[in-house]
Amino acid sequence: MTPHRWLGLAGFVLLSAGSALAGTPSPDTPAAHQEAEKLARLPPLPPHAQFDQSGRKQTGHASFYGRHFSRRTMASGTRFDPNSNAAASRSLPFGTTAKVTNLTNGRSALVTIEDRGPLGKGRVVDVTPKVAAQLDMEKRGVAPVVVAPIAVPQRDGAVKLGAGAAEASPHEIAVATQAAAAR
Repeated sequence: MTPHRWLGLAGFVLLSAGSALAGTPSPDTPAAHQEAEKLARLPPLPPHAQFDQSGRKQTGHASFYGRHFSRRTMASGTRFDPNSNAAASRSLPFGTTAKVTNLTNGRSALVTIEDRGPLGKGRVVDVTPKVAAQLDMEKRGVAPVVVAPIAVPQRDGAVKLGAGAAEASPHEIAVATQAAAAR
C-alpha cells in the first residue's frame, strides 16, 4: 500500500473514531473514555507521513482537552499537562509553535504542537485547558480560530518562519525558533 493510501486509511479511521480528545461540556463520560482507549490502540503514523511545513495560516474551530487526559502520553511521546501550552494538530509537524487567535473575542495564545487531532469536523486545533482559558473559550467548548504558525520544523532540521511570524514579537519569534530547533 502506498504511503498516501495508508495516510488516507489512517485519516478515515481517525475521523471515524469520533472526537474523544476534544473538550466538550462533559468530557468525563464513559463514552469519551472508550473513544480515548480506541485512539490509544490506533497504529502511529509512519515516519514518512507528510505534514504541512509551509507555515501558512489555518482557519477553523478549536476545542480543548478534558482534564482527565492529564499525564496520558501524547503522540509526540510527551505527557499531557493541562497547564501547558501544548496543542494537537492533524497537519502541523511536532514542535511547531503557533499563535492561536479566537475570532470571537480577539484573544490569542502561543501553543506548541505535541499531539495529533482534533477529530471533530471543522476543527483545526485542540488546546489545553490553560490555553482555552487564555482564549476565553471554556464555557462554549469550541471557538472559531486562526492558527498562525510562527516557527515550523523542517525535515532537514532547519526551522522555517511561518505566516504568524509577521504578527509576532521578536521575543515570540526567538522562543518559537528555539523550541522548533530543539525538535
